[in-house]
Amino acid sequence: MPKNYISNKDETVRMFRNDLLESLSRVHWSVPLIIYLPVIAYLFYLSGGVFGIWQIGFYFILGLIVWTFTEYALHRFVFHYEPESEIGRRLHFIMHGVHHDYPNDSKRLVMPPSVSVPLALFFILFISIYWEIRRSIRFFAGFLSGYLIYDMTHYAVHHLRIKNKFWLMIKKHHMRHHYKDATKGFGVSQKTWDVIFKTDFIDS
Repeated sequence: MPKNYISNKDETVRMFRNDLLESLSRVHWSVPLIIYLPVIAYLFYLSGGVFGIWQIGFYFILGLIVWTFTEYALHRFVFHYEPESEIGRRLHFIMHGVHHDYPNDSKRLVMPPSVSVPLALFFILFISIYWEIRRSIRFFAGFLSGYLIYDMTHYAVHHLRIKNKFWLMIKKHHMRHHYKDATKGFGVSQKTWDVIFKTDFIDS
């Protein structure tokens, strides 16, 4: 198997000369939990809370499902898009290339708030254009929950000792993406869309 990384240790390379930009590019795995769990809880409260669970269920689950597709599409078509220009290659390295070069850098395994917060605001505003606020809140609670599961799964498969069979399957799927073939295995928290779009790994 060819070596397709620079270092497999918990280390990285500096990406920015500016200290502020560099600090914003690295984040502890717990930060998304600290930011988004209260947001999800508040959205759940606005949606009707426990007493309205039967009402929010459909849109919450729909939000989870749409996130899984968003995760797949972003990873496949945005993170792995490599432009020809020097600036394009630089942007690709900043967005995702550095993770493939240093796959076990613990500070670059979850999305930094400097990226995730603007994206979250964009998605909720976009959704609100098409749905009234109550439906949007219910949907976005599920969408954000899916994102949080993705981030925590990504950290776990790189840094935790996993024994559960289901999560071992998820870990094996992602490790193959890193160490076998980066043109397959774009789902991180699940591989449903890889199966649907035939980018899954097929054992011989």
